Amino acid sequence: MNSQFSCVGLVGRIANESTQYALKTLLAFLAGQKVKVLLDEETSSVLEEFDVDIVSRRLLGKKCDLIIVVGGDGSLLSAARSFASNKVKLLGINRGRLGFLTDISPEEIESKVGEVLAGKYVSEQRFLLSAEVKREGESVSNHLALNDVVIHPGQFIRMIEFELYINDDFVYRQRSDGLIISTPTGSTAYALSCGGSIMHPSLDAIVLVPLNPHTLSSRPIIVHGDSEIKLRIIHQPIQPHMSCDGQTHIVTQVGDELVVSKAKNSVELIHPEDHDFYETCRSKLGWASHLTENKH
Repeated sequence: MNSQFSCVGLVGRIANESTQYALKTLLAFLAGQKVKVLLDEETSSVLEEFDVDIVSRRLLGKKCDLIIVVGGDGSLLSAARSFASNKVKLLGINRGRLGFLTDISPEEIESKVGEVLAGKYVSEQRFLLSAEVKREGESVSNHLALNDVVIHPGQFIRMIEFELYINDDFVYRQRSDGLIISTPTGSTAYALSCGGSIMHPSLDAIVLVPLNPHTLSSRPIIVHGDSEIKLRIIHQPIQPHMSCDGQTHIVTQVGDELVVSKAKNSVELIHPEDHDFYETCRSKLGWASHLTENKH
């Protein structure tokens, strides 16, 4: 079979035995296809029996035109941040639990990956958030997030206080457990469990979801995707934490400003042709799936 892709990279969550099995199945399948395969250094450590070229993750993004991520949504989130600066497509094989981003099951590897290699797929651009911490006007930290940026108390169970600005307009001063700033991609993750709205992935919007606010009138706010969101940390006995996709953590200080906006780079996710966002919601969230035919 002639592949639309000339070089395919593989990354996976190697600590998981089921992921290792899926990686081996995928490698065995790709060996029969007319495509060059590369592994990053970490993933290759559990695939020593395969004769495949090994490169750094940085080079993987530069050399490949398709990267297949084997694992859960967390694995794909990590890959998205790593490869956001590269023009490379990402495809997910699910070995996690919920799997909103990694939508191919291990049983479908040969059929679905084969279709993708033949050019039978749909693609979509997903934007990321840039989260910058400023201290006395100077940038001290800058990270990316595909799902969400969260400000929270860290290891302490107590409220934090902050001021919220959108495009330099004051919105409110709030005492709560924190705030979730989520992309449409992340609207079905942590933001959903905290009462946020589900947003279609194609929307150019950001949702702000308060975490247990100390007021009954505080509700999620959806703003345009080009908005600049600024949080100013108010004096308190703890140092709130900022996390990106739940994987990168930064400890803030009183007076710090957290500035969140759409990142310059986006990621291109691809899915099999039969991918349907609403069907994914039905199956993953347990929505009723019965379809009543119109009767005349």
